[in-house]
Amino acid sequence: MNPGLLTALFVLLAASGFGLWRRRTDGRMRPSAPAPEASAAVDAAAPGPITEPVLGGPLGERATLVQFSSAFCAPCRAARTVLATVASDLDGVTHYDIDAESHLELVRALDIRRTPTTLVLDASGRETARAGGVPKREQVLAALAAAG
Repeated sequence: MNPGLLTALFVLLAASGFGLWRRRTDGRMRPSAPAPEASAAVDAAAPGPITEPVLGGPLGERATLVQFSSAFCAPCRAARTVLATVASDLDGVTHYDIDAESHLELVRALDIRRTPTTLVLDASGRETARAGGVPKREQVLAALAAAG
């Protein structure tokens, strides 16, 4: 069999496998590992709770949705719509949209690897869940319920 044809077939299978994996995991909320009990503000050496000065406004009484976006990100607009709707529908939930390019230190400290990335924070500002991609409303509601 022709080696070029085998290579093309392998690349096609690998790309298809990656596409299926990406479709299955994109936007899915995952529980976050417990953050260390370190600082009162996000610090690259020891990320702790995300505080009001970092967000530029108050935390939600119940929970806070923090979305990291970029200027030319089409999925960011869809994520913003989902998160803003959830925040407006639920008492005590606040939504912030942070421009990743303007807050590179924060992006590095929180290990944000793509936009949109959504963080669910509890009332004290600790991350309880995160999603890369556009989360579904039901997943956001479930993550908020788990956050308290």
